[in-house]
Amino acid sequence: MRIALDAMGTDRHPAVEVEGAIEALRELTDDFELVLVGDREKIEAELTRCGETPSERLQIVHAPDRIEPGEPPATAVRRKPHSSIVAGLKLQREGKADAFVSAGSTGAVMAASLLILRAVPGVDRPTVAAILPTAQDPVVLVDAGANVDSKPSHLLQFARLGAVYAEDVLRRPRPRVGLLNIGEEPEKGNELAVETYGLLQRSGLNFVGNIEGRDIISGVCDVLVTDGFAGNVLLKFYESVAGFVYQLIARELANTGTEVHLERVARVLDYTEYGGAPLLGVNGISIICHGESPPRAIKNAIRVASQAVGAHMLGHIRRKLGAMPTNGAAALPPDANPSPKERLAEGA
Repeated sequence: MRIALDAMGTDRHPAVEVEGAIEALRELTDDFELVLVGDREKIEAELTRCGETPSERLQIVHAPDRIEPGEPPATAVRRKPHSSIVAGLKLQREGKADAFVSAGSTGAVMAASLLILRAVPGVDRPTVAAILPTAQDPVVLVDAGANVDSKPSHLLQFARLGAVYAEDVLRRPRPRVGLLNIGEEPEKGNELAVETYGLLQRSGLNFVGNIEGRDIISGVCDVLVTDGFAGNVLLKFYESVAGFVYQLIARELANTGTEVHLERVARVLDYTEYGGAPLLGVNGISIICHGESPPRAIKNAIRVASQAVGAHMLGHIRRKLGAMPTNGAAALPPDANPSPKERLAEGA
């Protein structure tokens, strides 16, 4: 498989992306290749600094422009056709890549994914899926911020998309789906929550009911459904608590003089362990990372992308959410298309 990596996305681009790419090639499985998309001269300089050169598994596609944080997403996507985000997603649309990973502007990645890849038939609004650690297995949070205002039908779609991701990438057979709410009773919450509860009950999903905030950490569900407003608040609170808890434990241990290794605790709480958040519902694999991501997060985002491609998650989503596309290369079965490597070579 071939994964396109936006090399100009992070706050410290392209150094972080290049280092993360090298780590991924060294530490992950060898069944994928990477295409670094961005300013060729800057990327090559970073590769040289790291003692690497372009190779069969690590190639460069020149994209001189960068969409800056704060630029209006839709406008920037249209005005900068040679940006790393647009160029990387076009590689996927043209069949020259199987997935795209970016730590650039979240809004721009979402807008470009919708504009270039389009939504899967049957999906009204794609959703950002984030992974939250729990006392048991991590939970998939949908939506983590893509849709601030949602309807019950949208939340039902988020639940279906999240369930596919949990099943294909996290390997959870028949994943448990919960609805974030202020109480367990079906009649609790606002109108959105009450109506969504009824839809989830009749959905055929493994719906386990309403989940209160205090129960999330217990690992009572595999997929947690909410609108993007509450989801983004929850996600950012989770991320801030991780650092607070780690510092608190370290301080207490320093005061008592007890020696203990905190690496395992840090690994569970650290968002970089989980890589990026997939944008579910578009006709491709689009992984969104933090702009402050270190190389470790980039490496793990590449892992997430490769797992999604390897599990044929997009095909699963199409079957679950709607009819297969009727035109374009993406509509054909994988073995009916030239490989991404062959398509990239043709384009060159």
